[in-house]
Amino acid sequence: MDEPLPGLPTQPDPNATGLPMDGIPRYIVMAALAAVCVVLLAGLWNMLRGSNPNLSQTLMRWRVGLQFLAIVIMMVLVYFFRS
Repeated sequence: MDEPLPGLPTQPDPNATGLPMDGIPRYIVMAALAAVCVVLLAGLWNMLRGSNPNLSQTLMRWRVGLQFLAIVIMMVLVYFFRS
């Protein structure tokens, strides 16, 4: 009954330095998400002011593109850092 399952470690690795997403990949993801938020807020601000509908439309298109880019970045990182 006390036997570990095959393939699972019995003790945590004392030499482990942390999660694979620590460091540069985390900053890349955070920068992509921050860019999406900035463009979203700029588009909403412009739309609420009612100044230029074409600029709001352009900013919302940029937001969609940046969201796509952020998702692609996250999927690539998940692919490379899967364990």
